[in-house]
Amino acid sequence: MEFLVDVNEGDDVERVIDKVALVSGGARGIGAAVASRLHGEGARVVIGDVLDEEGKETAERIGSGALYVHLDVTNPQDWEAAVSAAVETFGSLGILVNNAGIVNFASIEEYTLEQWNAVISVNLTGTFNGIKAAIPALKASKGGSIVNISSIAGIRGYEKIPGYTASKFGVRGLTKSAALDLGHHGIRVNSVHPGVISTPMTAGLEMDMSRVALSRMGHPGEIADLVLYLASNESSFVTGAEFVIDGGDTAGTVTPPAGA
Repeated sequence: MEFLVDVNEGDDVERVIDKVALVSGGARGIGAAVASRLHGEGARVVIGDVLDEEGKETAERIGSGALYVHLDVTNPQDWEAAVSAAVETFGSLGILVNNAGIVNFASIEEYTLEQWNAVISVNLTGTFNGIKAAIPALKASKGGSIVNISSIAGIRGYEKIPGYTASKFGVRGLTKSAALDLGHHGIRVNSVHPGVISTPMTAGLEMDMSRVALSRMGHPGEIADLVLYLASNESSFVTGAEFVIDGGDTAGTVTPPAGA
């Protein structure tokens, strides 16, 4: 059996030149970093968010080839409008990054149904809505890449965030199911599982990173680099996979250096 075939033989490898991306939760944090990184590698980007002023500022900062649209990921009509904006403005859609997410806190005993519904509707149902809305445009593009931002809370449990943890496990499972359903259309679907990243979501939280292998938080740009790989043709044989990017957090714990 012969498997060592270079499917890009004779072609120059370009990362995301001439691709069009839609990034939810793109106004700030990881989403803004992803949008900027994809744009910097040649993509045109549609930034979707409910933070209109910040989203517009991010699009303006990125420059020509970036467009902001209001996107409440819990609203299928907003998703349809965002996909239409990508196709009508830039001609196609080849990359979807489901990044929008929220977190809320309480032990399971104190956690309310309202908290549960809020986080599931954004983190899990929002991802489902995005996939559904993007499929026709991705099929019209003869394939593409969907990148779902989950979390290491989709790999292991955490106390006092039951809804967030359940939603991120759900994103992980949805990713694999969608990858199987969409592979024959040439649409790849993968999940990214960040550890603790320095973003507005983690601002103000006390995080002891001394027992993590790399002893620090991650940066949004580091997540963006991984998303870029999954969005590009470099990952053309990668689908249904999960990518942990956590500085070694889920690998285990280390003893902090003396005096730390």
